[in-house]
Amino acid sequence: MHPDAWPRATWPFPKDAALEQRVSALMAKMTVEEKVGQLVQADILSVTPDDVRKYRLGGILAGGNSKPGGKVTATVDQWKATSEAFYRAAMDTSGGHQAIPLLFGIDAVHGHNNVVGATLFPQNSALGNAHDPELIREIGEATAAEVRATGINWSFAPTLAVPQDVRWGRSYEGYSQDPAIVAQYATAMVEGLQGKVGTPQFLDGSHVLASAKHFVGDGGTKNGKDQGDAQISEATLRDIHAAGYPPAIDAGVQTIMASFSSWNGTKMSGNKALITDVLKQRMDFQGLVVGDWNSHGQVPGCSNDDCPASYNAGLDVLMAPDSWRGLYEHTLAEVKSGVIPMTRLDDAVARILRVKFRAGLFESGAPSTQSIVQHASEVIGSPAHRAVARRAVRESLVLLKNNGGLLPLDPRKHILVAGESADNISRQSGGWTLNWQGTGLKNENFPGAQSIGAGIAEQVKAAGGSAEIDADGHFTQKPDVAVVVFGEDPYAEFQGDIPNLMFRPGDDHDLELLRHLHAQGIPVVAVFLSGRVLWMNREINAADAFVAAWLPGSEGGGVADVLLRKRDGSIANDFHGKLAYAWPSSAVEGQGKPQFALGYGLTYSDRVSLPKLSEVSGISGEQVPVGNYLDRGKAVHGYTFTLVDAQGAAMAGDVSPATTPDGSLHMVALDYKAQEDARRFTWQSNKAQLSIRARTPLDLDRETNGDVLLVTTLRVNALPTQDVWVGMGCGANCQGHVALGKALSKVAPGQWTRIGVSLKCFRAAGADMHHIEQPFAWGAGSGTDIAISRVALGTDVDQAVDCPH
Repeated sequence: MHPDAWPRATWPFPKDAALEQRVSALMAKMTVEEKVGQLVQADILSVTPDDVRKYRLGGILAGGNSKPGGKVTATVDQWKATSEAFYRAAMDTSGGHQAIPLLFGIDAVHGHNNVVGATLFPQNSALGNAHDPELIREIGEATAAEVRATGINWSFAPTLAVPQDVRWGRSYEGYSQDPAIVAQYATAMVEGLQGKVGTPQFLDGSHVLASAKHFVGDGGTKNGKDQGDAQISEATLRDIHAAGYPPAIDAGVQTIMASFSSWNGTKMSGNKALITDVLKQRMDFQGLVVGDWNSHGQVPGCSNDDCPASYNAGLDVLMAPDSWRGLYEHTLAEVKSGVIPMTRLDDAVARILRVKFRAGLFESGAPSTQSIVQHASEVIGSPAHRAVARRAVRESLVLLKNNGGLLPLDPRKHILVAGESADNISRQSGGWTLNWQGTGLKNENFPGAQSIGAGIAEQVKAAGGSAEIDADGHFTQKPDVAVVVFGEDPYAEFQGDIPNLMFRPGDDHDLELLRHLHAQGIPVVAVFLSGRVLWMNREINAADAFVAAWLPGSEGGGVADVLLRKRDGSIANDFHGKLAYAWPSSAVEGQGKPQFALGYGLTYSDRVSLPKLSEVSGISGEQVPVGNYLDRGKAVHGYTFTLVDAQGAAMAGDVSPATTPDGSLHMVALDYKAQEDARRFTWQSNKAQLSIRARTPLDLDRETNGDVLLVTTLRVNALPTQDVWVGMGCGANCQGHVALGKALSKVAPGQWTRIGVSLKCFRAAGADMHHIEQPFAWGAGSGTDIAISRVALGTDVDQAVDCPH
C-alpha cells in the first residue's frame, strides 16, 4: 500500500472547540459498557426498545426485509411508532444512564423504498444516463424528507461503486462505469441528503445522514461476484473505484460504509491500511465508518458475534443485525482485556458522538415532536416528489433504435401495450423495493404509483386515441402500434449475479412476443427494463424502436411522456439520456467493441437507421441455466424431465399425452396462459414421481445461503390423503424431501399459484447443495391431480412453505 499516492480530501468542518467540549464532557460520564454499546448496530427484527434501554446501543437499522410488525405492508404510522419507541428507550436515564439519541439507519437507495406509498425514484444505473447532478441533488432532498418523516435519521446511500463487470447483481446501484460521473454525482447526492455544509439546511429537520458506500472496490470484483475479490492494482482501485470518496468527503458526508468485498484477498472490513491509513488519515475523513450487514464475520479469525480485528482496523460501528448481543459481550470483554485498546474505543465513540451532535440529534427531540413527522402524510409520496421522480424517468431513458422514425407515437391511434412488465410496478422498480429482493409484490402495494402501461393508456385516452393492455399481446382490435414492455425479474445483491450477459438464457418468450407481433404487420416499440446493460441483439432486431428504460420506479407515466407526441402532433419530450454504461455486442463480458459506446443515445432529430445486428452471442458450449428447470410445461434446455412409475421405470415427460408403463402416473397437456403451456398429472399409485435432472450437477450452495426458493407454478385439482412432497436429489441415497400437503391444502382447487420452498429446507432435509443432480422431484399419493407450468429458482411466490422442524 502507498497511502501517500492516494488523493487528499478536505474535511469541510473547521476545528470546533465547543463541539469537542460537548463530546469530552459526555464521554467522561460514560461507562465502558455504554461506550461499547455505541459501537453496535442491531436490526429491528432482532432488537427491542427494552434491549436498547439495557445495552445502551448506539444504533439500529431496518434491513431490506425488516418492517414494523414484520409485514411488508407496514404503514407510515407503524414506522413512526417504531422510531418513537426506540428513541425513548435510548433517552431513558433511569439507572443513571446517559441519554444518547440513536442512529436509525435504512437503505433508502431509490427513495424511501422500504415504505408503502413512498416515491420510488429510478435506480442509480438509470440516473447515470441523465448526466444531471442537479436532478440528483433534488432526488436526495426528496428522499431525505420522506425518510425523516418516518422518524429515521440515516440513509445508507449513496452507493459510489463504479461497476466494471455488470454480471454483478448490484450493478444497478452504481451510477456509471465511468468514475467521473460517479464522482460528480457523489457530491450532489450527499448534499441532497444532508444539505450543503455551511447553510442552514445542513442536517436540519428535513435532512438525514448520508453513507457513502461501499469502501472500496465493490464494483471491481473478479467476474462480478458479489462479496468477491477485487484482483486489481492499487492504481485501479484508487483511480476508478475510489473516485467518488474524496468529493463525498469534501461535501461533508458523515458516514462511510465498508464493503463486504476483498481487495487482493484481504477483506475490506479488516483492512487497516485502507480504512485507517487511506480513508481516515490521507483523506482526512473524520466521520464514522460502519461495517455492512455482518461483514465483519467474514474477516479471518472473526465470527458474526466476535471481531476485534474490524474495530482495530478502523471500523467504528459494526452492523450486527442478528448477532449484536454476542458482539456486544465479546467486544466489552476485549476492551477490558486490552485486545481492543481503550484509545481505539474512545476514538470510535468520539467519532460517533460528533456525528450525532452535528446532526442535531440531541436537540431535535422525539420523532413525534418533529414537524416533518407530524406531517408525514403530506411529505411521503407528495406530488412535488413524484414530479421530480417523473422528470428523472424522462431524463434517464435512452433511445437505442428508431428505424423509420416510428417514435414518437401518435396518441390518437390505437395502441397495444404488451409484455409481462406492461402493467407491473414491481418489475419496473426492481430490487430494494418494499423488500430486499423487490419480489412477491402486486400493484396494490404501491398506492399512488403508476405502471408504464397505465401511463401510456391514460395519455392516449386523453388525446382521443385508444389503448389495450395485455401481457401476452392479445388484442380485440388490431393495433396501429405495439409497445412491448419486458425485462429482468427484480433482484438485489447476491441473487442478481449472472454468469454472462445473456438475457434469460433458455427462455425466449419475450423475443417470441416481439416477433409474433411484428409478423402480423404491427410496428413494434420495445421498452426494456433492466438494472444493467445486457446482450439484446435479437430483441433489438425484432423491434422497430428500442428504448432502454432501466428501472424507472413508481412514476411509469414518465415513459409515456417521452414515447407519445402531444395531441397536436408536436413533440412533448425528447430523449435526453446518454449511456452511462457501454452496451455490449456480445454476451461474453468484456469481449469485442461495444454495440453502443459510452455516451450513446439518439434523439428525435437523429435519422439513424440501425442495420440488423449479429445474433451470434459469443457464448460457446452448452448454456444450462442454473435457475430455470421447467418452463411452459417442458424441460428447459440442459435438463431432462421424466415420469417415474411405481416400479422405478422412467420415461420422457416432454411428450404429451403419456402414461407410465404400469399406469401409475398419467400426463396430459393443457392451456394455462398459452396453448399447451402446462402439464396435468394424475396419480394412480403412491410411489410414482416427477423428476427433472441436470445434465451436469449443479452447485446451489450460494443460492441456498442467499435465501432463494424453489418455486413451482401449479394448480391443485385434487389431493390425496397421503402427503405430497417436493425434493432435490444429489445422487444415490442423497435426497432432501419437504412435505407440501399442509401448504397445498390452503390452495383453492382450480386456482393457479406459486408455491416456494426455501433451498435451506432441502439442505436441512439432507441434500448436498454443492452437488444437485436432480433440482426437482415431486412425489404424491394415489388420487393426486395437479397441473404444473413452471419450476424455477426465485423469491417471488404466493405462498412460502415453512421448513419442517
